[in-house]
Amino acid sequence: MVHPATVLAEIDQQFPESLDRLFELLRFPSVGTDPAHHKDCLATANWLVGQLKAMGFRAGLRKTTGQPLVLGQYAPPGAGKLPHILFYGHYDVQPADPLELWTSPPFEPQIRKGASDQDAIFARGSADDKGQLMTFLEASRCWLKLHGSLPFRLTVMIEGDEEGDASHIDRFLKAHAREFPVDAVFICDTGMWDEKTPAIDTRLRGCMGIEVTVTGPEIDLHSGLYGGPVQNPIKVLSRIVAAIHDARGRITIPGFYDGVKPIPPRVRKQWESLKFPAKKFLGDVGLAIPAGEQGYSALEQMWARPTAEVNGIYGGYRGVGSKTVLPAEATAKLTFRLVEGQDPKKIRRAFKAFVKDKLPKDCKARFDDSGGDSSGIAVAVDTPWIKAAQAALKDEFGRAPVLSAAGYSIPVVESFKKHLKVDSLLVGFGLADDNAHSPDEKYDVASFRRGTRTWVRIFAQFAGK
Repeated sequence: MVHPATVLAEIDQQFPESLDRLFELLRFPSVGTDPAHHKDCLATANWLVGQLKAMGFRAGLRKTTGQPLVLGQYAPPGAGKLPHILFYGHYDVQPADPLELWTSPPFEPQIRKGASDQDAIFARGSADDKGQLMTFLEASRCWLKLHGSLPFRLTVMIEGDEEGDASHIDRFLKAHAREFPVDAVFICDTGMWDEKTPAIDTRLRGCMGIEVTVTGPEIDLHSGLYGGPVQNPIKVLSRIVAAIHDARGRITIPGFYDGVKPIPPRVRKQWESLKFPAKKFLGDVGLAIPAGEQGYSALEQMWARPTAEVNGIYGGYRGVGSKTVLPAEATAKLTFRLVEGQDPKKIRRAFKAFVKDKLPKDCKARFDDSGGDSSGIAVAVDTPWIKAAQAALKDEFGRAPVLSAAGYSIPVVESFKKHLKVDSLLVGFGLADDNAHSPDEKYDVASFRRGTRTWVRIFAQFAGK
């Protein structure tokens, strides 16, 4: 096996230069969802192409139905016998608003102490995902400088729509799947278990979003004249929403749990060993009493059980003071977090049938399906990619990584599985206090350094085969 010590020493020696490059990338206000920043996104993408070309990649931009896609390809000598890895990241960032809540300008990166008194890089996109993707690029740069070639074929794919519309990358992968006969996808857009313990995510929940509007009378009505005999859509919708869960927190929509697999005993035991501080978890957000599906721990609820949540509900008069009306309609926005085995389209149909079945005859319902959908994902834990990452993370951090899961969604993981027929290795170095998507987003300097070093150690695992 190639010993990574020389590359690790190079990373540490030239680390100020790596920081400089990251700062250059962070200065681009690449808000992919805002048309006013399209030129900034294009400039960001071209900067990344330039970096890849300087490292010896064939690189350029590819058109998508959204922002341009950065694509770089590297084939070392004897590439036909080597595994082909695809590294995925995204250069787009969340809007920085509200600007007044930032301590320093969001696109003028600076290093200062974070809440844990560690040096951190404060800027929009530092943790999500520019700092993360640069760990991989900087590891590749240093390895190539000292060894001349990588121990695998590498395709780098960096998109500009991750924070907005996942359909753009999905359509691209569907149309061009034959161009990417890869063995695995590496993604650095997740986090650590805590500041000392690394993690590998092996499960992601999917998400199906839907909006329902219940209509009753043709117009808003005077509650003194019509209250009593007239159906009130807010009351109707409230009853329907309340009926989604039973007294034990289970979802009552017929067929909802079809395809949901029980948590394997060994996985349950491993999660129990993590001793997740559920009381503190709730206390940190001002709560104390556990809710959710009874019979499952907080981690199990978030990582391996599907949920139905009401994200917004409204109807009738919402202005200042009182207005005594019976509203003509009421609306609720819902999202369903789904696990492996559930079909989002089937869940959507089942929810619509559930609502219609509970509607009084005088009321109707209409639905807005623009919330999109993605399936839950579980990856095999015995792959060579997982094993390489486990060894590398233990070497770098001095402790074995947690095989964790995530309650959120990364839709592109499903797209890679569906179109390229491969699993993704989800290794990231973010921390819970990084404020991703919030003002004062940051990425610890140690996360950037140790993330870069970890990728080198993963490279060395392949070089030894």
